[in-house]
Amino acid sequence: MPTTRRHFLQSTAAAGLYSSALAAKEKKVPANDRVQVATIGLGGMGTEDTHSSTKVPGVELVAVADIYQGRLDHAKEVLNKNLFTTRDYREVLARKDVDAVIIATPDHWHSQISIDAMNAGKDVYCEKPMVQRMDDGKKVIEAQQKTGRILQVGSQRVSSIVYQKAKELFRNGAIGDLNMVEAWWDRNSAIGAWQYSIPLDATPENIDWDRFLGRAPRVPFEPVRLFRWRNYRDYGTGVAGDLFVHLFSGMHFVTGAIGPTRVYATGGLRFWKDGRDVPDVMLGLYDYPATEAHPAFNLALRVNFVNGAGETSGFRFVGSQGTMRIDSGVTISRQPRETEPGYTIETFTDAMQKRLLEEYRKQHSAPPMNADSIRPQGEEKYLPPSGYSDHLDHHSNFIEAVRTRKPVVEDPVFGFRAAGPALLSNLSYFEQRMCKWDPKTMTLEG
Repeated sequence: MPTTRRHFLQSTAAAGLYSSALAAKEKKVPANDRVQVATIGLGGMGTEDTHSSTKVPGVELVAVADIYQGRLDHAKEVLNKNLFTTRDYREVLARKDVDAVIIATPDHWHSQISIDAMNAGKDVYCEKPMVQRMDDGKKVIEAQQKTGRILQVGSQRVSSIVYQKAKELFRNGAIGDLNMVEAWWDRNSAIGAWQYSIPLDATPENIDWDRFLGRAPRVPFEPVRLFRWRNYRDYGTGVAGDLFVHLFSGMHFVTGAIGPTRVYATGGLRFWKDGRDVPDVMLGLYDYPATEAHPAFNLALRVNFVNGAGETSGFRFVGSQGTMRIDSGVTISRQPRETEPGYTIETFTDAMQKRLLEEYRKQHSAPPMNADSIRPQGEEKYLPPSGYSDHLDHHSNFIEAVRTRKPVVEDPVFGFRAAGPALLSNLSYFEQRMCKWDPKTMTLEG
C-alpha cells in the first residue's frame, strides 16, 4: 500500500481563529490604524462577513443597512445596541466615520453599490460574484481605477494557506505539465439548495420591497423572492454565480490562468422544483489556452444539489507526472509511468512473436537498477492547523490593504475574470450554445 506523508501548514491567523476571538480583540492597535466598517446586506453571508471582519484587530462595525427591519433589529441585539441602522444603503455611504463597506446584498445590487461606495470614497469588500451581468464588469473595474479605492471580491480561496501551498507546489512542477482540471461542489440538503427560512413578519411594512427589486422587473410583494433570491435569475446568478465562481477563483489563483476561450454548460432542474428558474444540476466544460504560466488544459466543473451520497467539494489537477487534489488540504499523488513502450504480440504466429520479441529486446533492454531508478510512490498531504479559517484570512488581507493601500489579489480584474466565465456558463445553459470568450480583454466574442 502506498504511504501518505502528512505535513501541517502554518498561518498567522490559524491557531483557533487568532487563538481566540477574545485574544484578537484585545490586541493593541494604534488609533490611526483602526478601520471602521459598515455592512450592506445582513443575510447569512453578510452576517458571517461581519463577524469575520470584526475579529480582525482594530476593526469596528459602525453601521449596517438592510431592507428587512428584522435584520436591523437583530443587529442591535447581537452586535451593538447603539449601532446605526438604515434600510437605505446611501445613508451608510454618506457617513464620514465609515472607512470601508462589506457588500453582501443579492447579486443584482453588487455592481451599483460597489460603484457608489467607491465614488463616495469607501473601500469595498464585495461578495462574489462581483457582478450579475456581463456588461457591469468593466464598469466596476473603471470605477476602481478612477477612484483608486481598494476593492476585494469575497471568494476566500485566494487568501487560503491551503491554496497558497497548492500554488507553490504547482509552480514548482509537483505534477509536471497540467492537462486537465476537475472541480465539483455537490450538496444534498434543503439549506444547501437555498431553501432558506422566511420570517413570520415578512410584511410590506417590515420590508422595503421597491429597494430590493432595484433594477429587476416589477413584481408584486412576494417574500420568497427576497429570502430565497438565489433561486431567481432576476436577482441572483444560480449555481454558476454562487459556486462555479468560487471554483474559477481558486483554480485561477493556483495556476495563474486568467480565463477560458470556450465555454459550454448543460444541466437541468432535477429535484428542487419549488418555483425556482435556475438549474439544480450544472456541468461546465472550458478550454484554457497555453500561457507562460501553464500549458493548454481543459476544465470540467460540476454542481449537483441532488447528490444522495452527501455534500462534497474539491479539485483534482491532473498532470503528466502526478495529480494534485485540494479539499480540506492538498494531496500530491504520483504513480511511476512505464518507461518502456511494451508489446502486444499474443495474436501473432509463434514465429512472428519470437522475431518481434528478439527485436524488442535489442531496442529496449532493461535499465540497470540503481538509486536513480527508484521513483517516488504514495502521497504527500498538506493540512492546515485545527481551527484554521480562510474566511478570516481573507478579511484580514482586506483590512491590511485598507490600512496600507497595497493592492489585493482578488481585485476587480481578477474578480471579473472569475465571474465572467461563470456568467457565460449561465448564458450557454439557457441559450443552449457554446460561448467564446477573450480572457485578456474580458470580452464575449461573436
